[in-house]
Amino acid sequence: AGVIEAVHPRHSVLTRPDFYDGVKPIAANIDQIIIVSAVMPEFSTNIVDRYLVAAEDVEIRPLILLNKVDMLDDVARARIESQLETYRKLNYEVLLVSCESGEGLDELKAKLTDKISIFVGQSGVGKSSLTNALMPGLDVLTGEISENSGLGQHTTTTARLYHFPSGGDLIDSPGIREFALWHLEADRITWCFVEFRDYLGGCKFRDCTHKDDPGCALRAAVDAGAISADRFHNYHRILETMQEARHGRQQARL
Repeated sequence: AGVIEAVHPRHSVLTRPDFYDGVKPIAANIDQIIIVSAVMPEFSTNIVDRYLVAAEDVEIRPLILLNKVDMLDDVARARIESQLETYRKLNYEVLLVSCESGEGLDELKAKLTDKISIFVGQSGVGKSSLTNALMPGLDVLTGEISENSGLGQHTTTTARLYHFPSGGDLIDSPGIREFALWHLEADRITWCFVEFRDYLGGCKFRDCTHKDDPGCALRAAVDAGAISADRFHNYHRILETMQEARHGRQQARL
């Protein structure tokens, strides 16, 4: 059993809302959030954007990691590279990795050295497999993709902290189906989409919902190609699910 020798002041806290118990911390004092996605299960920009909002909210540097790229043929890889280019243009770091072929692993190791990092993402994207590849001999339990649902199976049930002999720490967090953000206000979520910031305050009406409102500066930027239509769609989906979750929580308390 371990012995706690000291408790450091908490900063850079990554949190998530709990349906019954308010906001819970996932990890603290971390330098970067590694947002792990994969081509299997299907690459989800919605999940990536949710984690980017969380990272922007707490001002922790994110890195987008696409795993299992060995499963892509040339056509599929070109399509996903096009999707990832949206994030590169926003100055987010993007890394393509394969535990099978070894692609990108050395670069990933370099980015983790001497930093406290956390792997986040859905179940089945290969977070535990990446941990095993980075630390041979560790033998972290890994899971498989369900043939029925196409979704990953939970193998990591609690966050685990691993130390790199060469320097640095890695937290492997449990996989989730959807990362909730309903503890944030709508205006804060809007601000956390970094490409929106130049247009905020430019709408015709102060209470603009950025949907079909006349004179919406964000909608005009989307129509002009200055803002990704996919990111804009994900933004509204986040707001919708946030409202649904809050309503469900209120109903559960009645």
